[in-house]
Amino acid sequence: MVSQTINVHGDLPEPGSSADFDRLVLAHLDAAYNLARWLVRDEHDAKDIVQEASLRAFRFFAGFRGGDSRAWLLKIVRNTAFTWLKSNRPNHPPAEFDENIHLALDDAPTLESNLLRKADQAMIRGALDELPEEFREVVVLRDLEELSYKEIADIAEIPIGTVMSRLARARGRLARSITARTIAA
Repeated sequence: MVSQTINVHGDLPEPGSSADFDRLVLAHLDAAYNLARWLVRDEHDAKDIVQEASLRAFRFFAGFRGGDSRAWLLKIVRNTAFTWLKSNRPNHPPAEFDENIHLALDDAPTLESNLLRKADQAMIRGALDELPEEFREVVVLRDLEELSYKEIADIAEIPIGTVMSRLARARGRLARSITARTIAA
């Protein structure tokens, strides 16, 4: 555990302390990993990206001026992931990510429910993987991380209208892809 910095009154952490960082930023590491994993499509690379982004967030935490710390961290993760992708995979297709490893198990799953869940997850994962990067990003941020349009616009540095347009187009593509996969199955 990180020790807390005590202010002159002896009882509260100082603003910008490591306790504030733990409370405001580290609480969102699962969301950070989820975004990184969907952007780079590899669990090991996603872990490295989240670690690098966390270090950057810690380094610049004194400059954090309040607001939504989750959105602030996800913006750092996004930028770190895109920087990493440019230097490590300039023209290579991303590796497939097996999300089943990271899913929580039901309390009492049946064989049938496990098979159906895995088939549905594989279908959705496959459809998400087919989306262009800019569409996949907004779907993950909105539908998986449940961020607002404004938060997504801030993270991706695009207008809210573009967020809504990309999201609508991405959902349309997902629906068509899942329908085609269902018919083919």
